[in-house]
Amino acid sequence: MLQVTVADGIGTLRLDRPPANALVTPLLEALAAGLDEVLAAGARAVVLTGRPGMFSGGLDVPALLPEPEAGIRAFWEHFFAVNRALAECPVPVIAAISGHAPAGGAILALHCDFRIAAAGRFRMGLNEVHVGLPVPPTILAVLAAIVGSRAARWLAVRGDLVAMEEAAALGLVDRLVPPEELPAAADALARELAALPPIAMNTTRRTSKAAVLQALAASQDVALATEWWFSAETQSGMRRLVERLGKS
Repeated sequence: MLQVTVADGIGTLRLDRPPANALVTPLLEALAAGLDEVLAAGARAVVLTGRPGMFSGGLDVPALLPEPEAGIRAFWEHFFAVNRALAECPVPVIAAISGHAPAGGAILALHCDFRIAAAGRFRMGLNEVHVGLPVPPTILAVLAAIVGSRAARWLAVRGDLVAMEEAAALGLVDRLVPPEELPAAADALARELAALPPIAMNTTRRTSKAAVLQALAASQDVALATEWWFSAETQSGMRRLVERLGKS
C-alpha cells in the first residue's frame, strides 16, 4: 500500500493502493508508520506522492460503508492523526500531487507544507458536501490558512473539484509542472529546504502555521465526523455514490 524510501536525507512516501489510492485504515496506519520510519532514518525533508494520474481518490467509501460505528471511529482517528502528523512534522513535507486529488486526497495534500502538482486534466478539491458529509472545522481552518477564508468558503460550501490550473490560481497548489517532471521538481524543493539552516527554517515554518497547529491540537473532529457519518443524509449520499461507482 505504501512505498517508503530514504535517499540523501530525503524521505519519500508513495501511496500505492491501486487503482485509486483510496484511503482505508490499513493505508493510514502504513502512512503513519512510514512517516515515523523516514524521520527515524534521518530524513531532513519528506515527499508524499501517489501513482501517476492519481494522488489519492479520497475515502474508500465502498469499503467503509458496511463498517460499524467502532470501525468508522477507528478510521477517523487514524485519518485525523495522519493529517496532524503531516502538519506537525519536524521537517518539511512536500505533496507531489501526481494526479487527481479529491476529498481525502486533497486533505492529505493540504496538511503538507508545500504542494507541487502535475499539470493536466486532473482535478482537486473538497467535494464532501455532494455526498452529504460536512467538512470538519479543522479542515476548513487548514483550507482557509492556505487559500484565504473567502476562497475556502467558496470551495468547501459548493464542493468544487477544480482543474489544476484553477487550483494553482487559488493557491491550493504552489506550482504546476509537467507530469514527467514532478518527481524531480519535488525532490529539488525537498533538497533546497533540507539545505537551509534547520533550526531557523523549521522554527519559521512551524511558527508560520501556529494557528493551524493549535486548531489541530484541540480538534474534536473524530467525534463530529463519526456522528455525521451515520446521519441519514450522509448515509443516503454515500449509498448513491457507491451505486454510481458500481455502474462506472
